[in-house]
Amino acid sequence: MLTYPERACERLLHIDPNLSAFKQDILLRLNRANDTMKRLMGDKEDLSAFADGYMYFGFHRTETGWVFREWLPGAEKVFLMGDFNGWKKDTHPLKKLSPDGVWEIRLEGHDALKHQQFVKLFVHRDGNAFERVPAYIRRAVLNPDTHVLAGQIWAPETPFEWTDGDFYKHDPIRQTLIYEAHVGMATEKEGIGTYREFADNILPRVADLGYTAVQLMAIQEHPYYASFGYQVTNFFAPSSHFGTPDDLRYLINKAHELGLHVLLDVVHSHASANEGEGLNKQDGTDGQYFLEGGRGWHIAWNTRLFNYGKTEVLHFLLSNLKYWQEEFHFDGFRFDGVTSMIYENHGLGEAFTDYRLYFSMNTDIDALVYLTLANALIHQVNPYALTVAEEMSGMPGMCLPIGEAGIGFDDRLAMGIPDYWIKLLKESRMEDWNMGKLWYELTTARPREKNISYAESHDQALVGDKTIIFRLADAEMYVGMDRIYHSPVIDNAIDYHKLIRFVTLSSAKDGYLNFMGNEFGHPEWIDFPREGNGWSYKYARRQWSLSENGYLKYSWLNEFDKDIIHFMRENELLGEPAEPLWIDQQKKLIVFRRKGLIFLFNLHPSVSQTDYFVSVPLKSRWITVFSSDRKQYGGQERIDEQYVYIAKSDPNYGPGFTYYLPARSAAVLKEVK
Repeated sequence: MLTYPERACERLLHIDPNLSAFKQDILLRLNRANDTMKRLMGDKEDLSAFADGYMYFGFHRTETGWVFREWLPGAEKVFLMGDFNGWKKDTHPLKKLSPDGVWEIRLEGHDALKHQQFVKLFVHRDGNAFERVPAYIRRAVLNPDTHVLAGQIWAPETPFEWTDGDFYKHDPIRQTLIYEAHVGMATEKEGIGTYREFADNILPRVADLGYTAVQLMAIQEHPYYASFGYQVTNFFAPSSHFGTPDDLRYLINKAHELGLHVLLDVVHSHASANEGEGLNKQDGTDGQYFLEGGRGWHIAWNTRLFNYGKTEVLHFLLSNLKYWQEEFHFDGFRFDGVTSMIYENHGLGEAFTDYRLYFSMNTDIDALVYLTLANALIHQVNPYALTVAEEMSGMPGMCLPIGEAGIGFDDRLAMGIPDYWIKLLKESRMEDWNMGKLWYELTTARPREKNISYAESHDQALVGDKTIIFRLADAEMYVGMDRIYHSPVIDNAIDYHKLIRFVTLSSAKDGYLNFMGNEFGHPEWIDFPREGNGWSYKYARRQWSLSENGYLKYSWLNEFDKDIIHFMRENELLGEPAEPLWIDQQKKLIVFRRKGLIFLFNLHPSVSQTDYFVSVPLKSRWITVFSSDRKQYGGQERIDEQYVYIAKSDPNYGPGFTYYLPARSAAVLKEVK
C-alpha cells in the first residue's frame, strides 16, 4: 500500500521532471490505488490473502464430499448438472448465500463427483434459462458427446509431484533472455503439439541455445485455436488443445530442471465474446464482469472488456494470477495488450508524441490501478517473479517500482525496435540507413525503466506480414538455402539476419526476446487453420529439421544465434547500458563499449573498412573474441581472431590500432593483460 502518495509522486517527478505538469493526475491514480487496496484487503493482512478466490470458488473436495461455489449476481435460480446426474437440469439446485450473488451447492460423498466428469451450470434469469461453464473451472474441453465446450472435474487420485523446490521462488532470472513459444505449433507435424512433446523435444533445445526463460503463449483456454490464445474463455483452465493440466505441470517442472524460467503470456486485457463458453453474460447480464454498453467491447477485436473498477472483477483477475503462480509454478507474466487496457480508445491511432496524451480524459485509471495491484500481488507471491508489459505508448512510470509512483512492471517490451527494423527493410536501401537514428531506436528508454529488446516476435511472423529473413531474401528463400548454392541475395540476407539480431541483442540493456524458429530464419509464416486455408496446419508448425539436417544454411543461423546468446550470458552483459564510441553515418559503422568489450558493426552492404582506427589506451593489448564472419556461421574467416593488437600512438587519432572490418560483419574486441 502507498502510505505516502505525495512522497512517491515526488520520487517519480525527480526521475522524470517532465511529469511535473501532471502531478495532480499522478496523485489521482495513486490515491485511487490506495483506496482500492484498502477496500479489497479489508481486515486481511495482505493482498495475497485477498487473491484466494480460486480456493473458495469452483469445485473443492471436503471432508464429507464436495462443495461448489459461483458468483452469479444476476441469476434467479442456478442448477448444477453433468455426468454425475445424467445431465438433469433441475435436480441439483444451488443455494444463494448472500445478496451479492454467491451461490453454493454441497454434494455428500467423495464419489459424488469423479475425476474427468463433465459439468455445467443451468442458469435462470428473466424467464430465460441457459447453460454456462463455471468461471473458476480448472479444465474445459469439448464434450465428445455434445461437441460443446464443458467444464471437467480435474481431481486425479495421485496429485502431480513437483521436483523443482530448489528452483521455483528461489532462483531469480539473472540474464533475461526470453524464448517466446507456442506449444501447439512447436511441432514439425501438421497438427497440434502437446505440452509433453514441447517439454521433451523443445525445452532441451531452448536450454542448449542459452535462453534463460520460455514465454508460453495461448495457455489459457481458448476454443478458437486460430486466435493464437488471445480470445480466452476459461481463465483458470490450461488449454486442452495441448493436453491436461498435469501435462502443463510436467512441462514447467521439466523447464525448471533445465534451469529455465517459465513466463505466462497472460490475457487480462480482454476476453472472448462467446456466450455459454466464457464469461460473457455468465449470469445473463451484460455487465457482470465487463463494462456495459459500447465501452464493454473492443471495436477492433470484437471482444469483451473487463470492468476493472468492480471489486468482484479484481478478485477474479488477481486470484487468477496467484493461481497460475501457486498451482503451476509460473515464474512471471507477460501482460498482453497493456496499451489497450490503459486508454479509453485503446491507443488506436495515437502516436503518443505529447505527454498530455498520457494524462487526458482518455486514460483508464481503473486499469492502471489494476495493473499496479497485479504487480504488487505477483511480487508478493514470488519476490523473484518477472513481469513484462506489452505496452507501446511509452506510458511514464510503467516499469518503475510502486513506491516511486510506478505501475510496478519489471520490464516493458521495446516494441519500437522491430517496427523500426521493418521500416528500414521495407522503405530504404541498406546504404541509406541512418546510423544515429538506428542507435537511438535500439537504446532509448524512459529514465530508470527497463526494456526488453527484440528484432522480431510472433507479430512479425504472422501471415500478412514477413519475418526479417523473408524481407531480406523473399522468393530466393525457396531455392537459395542449400549450402552449395550462393547468390548475392542470399549472401546478403544471411549476413544482415545475423547483424540485425546481434546489434539488437548486444545493445539491449535489460533483456532480449526471440520467437521460436526465428533464430534460424524459419522460412514459413504463421497461418493457423481456418476456413480460408482449408483448415490446414501446414503453416502452424515449426520445421526444426531445417536447422538440423546439415546441408542447409539454416544451421549457420542457428549456430550463430546460439553463440551470441551464450556470449552475452558468459560475459554477463545484460544489466549495464552500452556506451557509444563511434557512430559513422557515411561508413555505416556502429561502435560501442560494454563491460570493457568493444563491439564493432559494419552495416554497409559493400564497403569494407580495411584500416578502421580503434581508440584505446596506449600499449593496451586486444584480441578478437567474437566474429560474425566465422565459417560455422556461413562467413569467410576474414577476421583474424588469433592476432594480438597493440595500441600505439597515432599523430592524427591518438593511441589505438587499425582493424579490418569487412562489409556486413561484426566483431568484438577484448583487452588482454
